[in-house]
Amino acid sequence: MDFLHTLFYFIVVIGVLVSFHEFGHYWVARKVGVKVIRFSVGFGKVLWSYQANPQTTEYVISAIPLGGYVKMVDEREGEVSEADLPFSFNRQSVLARVAIVAAGPIFNLILATLLFWSVLVIGESGIKPILGEIKPDTLAYKAGLLEGDEILSINDKATPIWSEALSTIVAGALDGNKEIKVTVKQIDGISTVKLLSLTEADIKSPEVLYQDLGLKLWSPTLKPIIGNVLPDSAALAAGLLKDDLILNADGVEIKDWMQWVGVVKKHPEITINLLIDRGGVHLPIKITPKKEQVGEDVEGKIGASVFVPEEIQKSMQVEYALSPLDAIPVAIKTTTDYSLSTLKMLGNMFVGKASVKNLSGPISIAQYAGQSASMGVTAFLKFMALVSVSLGVLNLLPVPVLDGGHLTFFAIEGLTGKPVPQKIQIYFQQVGMALLFLLMTVAMFMDVQRLFQ
Repeated sequence: MDFLHTLFYFIVVIGVLVSFHEFGHYWVARKVGVKVIRFSVGFGKVLWSYQANPQTTEYVISAIPLGGYVKMVDEREGEVSEADLPFSFNRQSVLARVAIVAAGPIFNLILATLLFWSVLVIGESGIKPILGEIKPDTLAYKAGLLEGDEILSINDKATPIWSEALSTIVAGALDGNKEIKVTVKQIDGISTVKLLSLTEADIKSPEVLYQDLGLKLWSPTLKPIIGNVLPDSAALAAGLLKDDLILNADGVEIKDWMQWVGVVKKHPEITINLLIDRGGVHLPIKITPKKEQVGEDVEGKIGASVFVPEEIQKSMQVEYALSPLDAIPVAIKTTTDYSLSTLKMLGNMFVGKASVKNLSGPISIAQYAGQSASMGVTAFLKFMALVSVSLGVLNLLPVPVLDGGHLTFFAIEGLTGKPVPQKIQIYFQQVGMALLFLLMTVAMFMDVQRLFQ
């Protein structure tokens, strides 16, 4: 069921984003007078098609939902009737062809803006960005941040929830900012500005950056009571249930949840003898935490969360939403910021300043699609927006076979007054295909590695 859930939402994400991308090509092509033969969502065997008459566009849904295409009348791709020559793609002006090709990626960026706008208007609930323990030798400690500080904004962007604050810091760092301005409200209620100073080593990857930052969410002292138990987890296999109170582990009294977390981390694939309280009855239980790679270290995980009393949850939660009008500039800025971050990250990876571990292939995207859908509508919409930004930016790169490659050929044609010879285009498209295949291979390799980790 978990696999089907993940697969379903992956198909939804890819289907919507590809449809919007191809609709951009289709809509602009129709507007400039190019005849569209077929509009297909997906590749391979046709599962469903509709065509009003032989002279109109055929709309198709195909079996492989990993892409799509718009087939236009074009003399380079086959014989064109005399009547259709004026409506052929290759006979349009350079500006018209540029508009058609650029429309796909631009529509993805427009869709991302609409999705971010929807999230802002619908609103999202989250945890207040109050800092927990700040350890020495971390960037947060050096910046003068203190436990109990509540983050108000990052680089003057309001960050009312923890996930937004953390992602804004990471995005700012990956943008190449060597200083990030953090405005906080201290325990005494006074607002002050702190500066996080970064080096190139800190921004090598999000994982390294997160460790170096040393930012942790404040959490109250909680009893070691089991909350939710995840499927296919060590906790489930051991027989732990919701509301179980952990009394001791290997004979050592467990006083709070964080102490229990520390014990679990130190016991990857090592059995722990527990004594629990279940409804007033003391029971012995054996549990063997699963091994998980966390950065350079191996830690134990049991797949269970802590029970948090409702009054504490309410005190930590915050609702964040904007009016439809106020959300417009914020959504546009968010799309712009993520687009620039994507470009800079790709550039840093190309010159070796960022790790290829930042790449995500179809397996990771599918997993994130399923996870975000489980988290709620706003999380899923935000995830779709991020993927739409990536799809739009990647397609604008000047790599042959991508939209950006075609735009590069058109730019050369506009400057020289004549099209790039077909043989040269084919050669560079083969090179571009090889580069794209290499990129996909690396992304798939990283996906598989993450699965085993």
